[in-house]
Amino acid sequence: MPELTVYTRRGCHLCEVLIEELMPLTRGRVRIHLRDVDRDPELVERYGLRVPVLEADGRVLCEARLDRAGVLEYLDQCGAPTENGEPEPPGRL
Repeated sequence: MPELTVYTRRGCHLCEVLIEELMPLTRGRVRIHLRDVDRDPELVERYGLRVPVLEADGRVLCEARLDRAGVLEYLDQCGAPTENGEPEPPGRL
């Protein structure tokens, strides 16, 4: 199952909005990891105030706001199943 990482921080309204929009879009299709950048000095240095950031396989899919089309394209490319367990048909977007 593909994995997505959301770099976030406590009290970040944009982070909360991105996560709320991401969850129903990806439910049952990916594993989502939430990383609080303030808990790791290396992440603080890398992201600073630039949160939320959504990454997959080391590639930034979006920052600040959810790029719905970009996330769906990634899910299609990696063959993530739909909610019914089947891969997305080609040309969905």
